[in-house]
Amino acid sequence: MSFVTLDAVSAATPDGRPLFENLNLSIGAERIGLVGRNGVGKSTLLALIAGTRPPLSGAITRAGTVASLEQTPNVSPGARLADLLGVRPDWDRLTRIERGEGDETDLSDADWELPARLDQALADVGLAGLDPERPAAALSGGQATRAGLARLLIARPDVLLLDEPTNNLDAEAREIVSRVLARWKGGAVVVSHDRSLLRGMDRIVELSSLGARSYGGGYDLYAERKTLEADAAQRDLDHAEREVRRVAREAQQARERKDRRDAGGRKFAAKGSEPKIVLGMMAERAENSGAREGKLAEKRTGQAADAKAAAEARVERARTLGFDLPSSHLPEGRAVLAFDAVGFAWPDGTPVIEELSFRLAGPERVAVVGPNGTGKTTLIRLATGDLLPTTGEVRLSVPVALLDQRAALLNDEETILENFRRLNPAASVNDAHAALARFLFRNAAAHQVAGTLSGGERLRAALACVLCAAVPPQLLILDEPTNHLDLSSIEAVEAALSGYDGALLVVSHDEDFLDAIGVERRIVLGA
Repeated sequence: MSFVTLDAVSAATPDGRPLFENLNLSIGAERIGLVGRNGVGKSTLLALIAGTRPPLSGAITRAGTVASLEQTPNVSPGARLADLLGVRPDWDRLTRIERGEGDETDLSDADWELPARLDQALADVGLAGLDPERPAAALSGGQATRAGLARLLIARPDVLLLDEPTNNLDAEAREIVSRVLARWKGGAVVVSHDRSLLRGMDRIVELSSLGARSYGGGYDLYAERKTLEADAAQRDLDHAEREVRRVAREAQQARERKDRRDAGGRKFAAKGSEPKIVLGMMAERAENSGAREGKLAEKRTGQAADAKAAAEARVERARTLGFDLPSSHLPEGRAVLAFDAVGFAWPDGTPVIEELSFRLAGPERVAVVGPNGTGKTTLIRLATGDLLPTTGEVRLSVPVALLDQRAALLNDEETILENFRRLNPAASVNDAHAALARFLFRNAAAHQVAGTLSGGERLRAALACVLCAAVPPQLLILDEPTNHLDLSSIEAVEAALSGYDGALLVVSHDEDFLDAIGVERRIVLGA
């Protein structure tokens, strides 16, 4: 049974930019991972499925209920956990009855099974025992996201819509989201770049400007199919290029044969041995034959060029956006960063980090991991000197650059080129263009305004600004770098960082990312 069906659906941005067209999709009792490059319209597609915005064209039919998980729950002043769970009226009714203040309407409308359903839903999302009366403002961001997931479990819609549900969640919370989806019996559409979560999907749907393409199985099968498609597309392009060269050679040979025939005809006519009428007929036949050959050659040339253009387009769609990072010239074994019995507490005495010791030397790759709230961001700020330890000593021995998940060093109002020159004032315009071209911002692309960039473009621009400085950093600190990237951008960043010769200190809950960049050890906080 199909809960939602999309038939020839098209969509555009509010300013009229086309997103996708002629999209067909059927959603039944299955888990669908929705992937695609940033800006292609994944969140728009979820809104279309939910019915919160209409399609530009096409039809959407719903034979079941649909509910969405909000990325950032809207917590109003005075809201309680019961509000986030969507049960406040029913909960308040039971509370009045329990206090002996309920009226006949309360008694007749009471949902007596609600407490049991609440307990089960909260337990399923790792919030067991949390009081529904708890102020919503007292919940952490991760707890609020889990509460939103519990709300969906209580409502039991036919189709769940989840937009990047694991962003900003720690490893434990990510695992809870995966478990909830694994047990879900209805339909689910999940927009995510979390490869671990996508492995549990029944199929992957890739969204592009041409519509939606479905791949059976989870992420690993999808990635394998995409690799095969990329290889096939490259083979098609190689064949098309050979065909263009072959057709060009044959056309040249045909022109040369015609030139020889024409030259022979002129010599024959010069002898004057044939009547003019015969010579005219021979010339006309030669001219018609040459015209036919010319049109045939032109047609074949056009067909070969069209085939090449189509093959190039397929290769471009399959190609990963790759770039290389410049050398940091960090010597092997060079002292980079040291924490000696470091502790940090806020002015009110609340401890965040206690007795932490570790060292980085040479081009090591170290991950900082642990549940949210255990001090990962504090550790980063101590490493860069933004915070001073309350006990112990931090020694930073090399130039450092910090890139957070929003690449906050970029000014949204400036172009990429203007940002680069602001951060590197000694660089000339030509120097800046050359540096940005290395990171695939060539010519007009360098004049894009930073605030209009996708997550992957923004991280690339930030990397260009810090790594192409007059004194390049030898320690690169990354704070959740994959949170706002699509899968193609993540793979490009992984490839670039895997070849980087400087030291890396990375805060991330993405184990696939940490493995891909070659993390050698982990600093575990909150253990």
